[in-house]
Parts: sequence; C-alpha cells; structure tokens
Amino acid sequence: MCGKKVFLGMSGGVDSAVSAQILKDAGYEVIGVYMKNWSKDLPGMKCPWAEDLADAKRVAVQLDLDFRVFDFEQEYKQKVVDYMLAEYQKGNTPNPDIMCNQEIKFKLFAEVAFEQGADLIATGHYARTDGANLLKAVDENKDQTYFLYRIDEEVLAKTLFPVGGMMKVEVKQRAAELEFAVAGKSESMGVCFVGEANIKDFLAEFVEQRSGEIREVETDRLLGMHDGAIYYTLGQRHGLNLTIGLPYYVVRKDMEKNIVYVSQDLNNEELWKDEVGLRDVILRGYFGENTLDVEVRVRHRAVLVSAKLNRATEVLEFAEKQKALAPGQSVVFYQGDKCIGGGIVE
Repeated sequence: MCGKKVFLGMSGGVDSAVSAQILKDAGYEVIGVYMKNWSKDLPGMKCPWAEDLADAKRVAVQLDLDFRVFDFEQEYKQKVVDYMLAEYQKGNTPNPDIMCNQEIKFKLFAEVAFEQGADLIATGHYARTDGANLLKAVDENKDQTYFLYRIDEEVLAKTLFPVGGMMKVEVKQRAAELEFAVAGKSESMGVCFVGEANIKDFLAEFVEQRSGEIREVETDRLLGMHDGAIYYTLGQRHGLNLTIGLPYYVVRKDMEKNIVYVSQDLNNEELWKDEVGLRDVILRGYFGENTLDVEVRVRHRAVLVSAKLNRATEVLEFAEKQKALAPGQSVVFYQGDKCIGGGIVE
C-alpha cells in the first residue's frame, strides 16, 4: 500500500483525525480535504464550518499532511437541501445524511479526488468494506451503514473506512494519546445532521408558515392548531402542544388541506405496518431469486427485523409489524454483516 495516494475527508472531528493517523501509519500518502458544504447560520445555531475547517487544518499540520478545501456549497444546496425541502413539501420525511453521502461525499468528492490524482478516498465513517461489500462497523452502536447504503459500487471499491474496525472509545483514546486538539470535541451537528429539535427552525427559513388544524383521527374533533403540516412526521408526539389527557401521536397528514391527524391510541392501525412499498431500491450483489430474505433497519439504530423483499413489486413484508414508517424515510437491508442495499418508503 506504500505510496498510494488517499484523499481523506476531514470534518474537523475526532474520527477523521484518527483516520488520518491510521492511514499515514499504514504508509499511504494522505491528502486531507475539508468539504465546505454549508455555511449559513440557522436560528439559534451558528454554523460551525469555520471552526471545523480550522480544526481539520490543525490536525493536518500536526501530521504534516497536504491539505485542501473543496467548496461544494452550491452543489450541496441543489442536491441535498433542495431535495430535502421538496420531500417535506410533499409530506414526506427525507434523510439528508443519506442524500449527502450519495451525492456529495461519495460522488462529487470522489470525482474531484480522482481527477486530482487520488488512488483511493477515505472518511471517518463507522463502517467497513472488503473492497466489494459494505460491512457493519465493529462498534454496532456507532455503525453508520444505514446512512451509506446508496454508495455506488465502483466508488465503494476505492473507499477506506479506517475507524470502522474500532470501538468509539478506542478512537477517542487514540486521539488523546496523539494529543489531537479535537480529542474532546463533541459529535458533528452540521446541516447534514439536522435533528428533531431544530428541523422546524431549518424548514421555516425556506417555507412559508401555514396555520392548520390538528384533528383527532377517530372522531374528526378539532383539538388545536399548528404552524404547518410540513413540520410533522408520522409517530411524532412532541411539538403538538396538546395537553388533553394522554399524549397524542401523529398518524396521518393531509398536505393539500394542511391538516394533521392525531391519536392517543398507540395501537392505531395507521401507525403500524406489516408491509410497505419502496421506491429507488438499491441492491448490491447478484440475487437471482424473486423473493429476498433480509434483515432490515427501518431507521438508524433501530433493531434489525426479518423481512421479505418482493423484487418484482418492491414491496417489503415484515415478520412483525413496524411502527410509524413515514414516506420518504429509508429502510436498509442486511444479510449478516453485509449491508446489501435499501429503499425509500413510498
């Protein structure tokens, strides 16, 4: 491996910093790259891109690495943010991390890196690869294959995940031993990681608020008002501002009429599905049979459940009913340690 040129995506966090040291120790020529994807401040949250860039550069200097900045802000807005907004406006619940990985980190970054002479690319994701297959990380609690399932096979064959074989605690320990300034840094929270707490604030920057009704699904009784059905997802119970007895859960949305339907019944049939139709299905590897037995994650860190995929209809049938499967979210397929693909809920 000595002499092979690796372009490493450096986020300014501990995982990519330790990845840089691992690659350097293995004899690779490492070029650190900071991807400037987003720099806009959000309400109540200053975008940390400048600090992250400074942290990434500091590690590169400490390790004596060539360091570059790739400005993908325009492409990120078009491919990730605009996609996310379009999906929410349809009433769906998209995952921007998955789209960011598909379109930016493992497509655009890879293209530019290879144009500039890279033999391989690398990131600090918790995942593994044997060159052909995407494999779960050793640290199951940190495994990020759910977000990586849409990576192109040709790019995956030229990708390294240096910390995928380590536990997070080992990575932090290694960073402390190497005296990296980022050793105690908390997890990244960029726009790729917009959480439930601030997704409403993020969307409000781009879409006009439309007041609408909150109705009880069983009785059609008016319970309250909301700022826009776009802000709610199936199964959600926080942010409804309803203080009538037991908690209410979102079970349906009418985007045309801007109505959010809720129920206090956790067993409401609209909340639970024994099968779901998928779109944009990706399968990695050859599968001759029409029905595929898989284990699936219906969301990041969800427990794996058995399911059957009908490849002709792209309908996924679960061994046991699953709660709150929102259109737009991803369901990811596994066979043993292999992440073999996934699809988006219709």
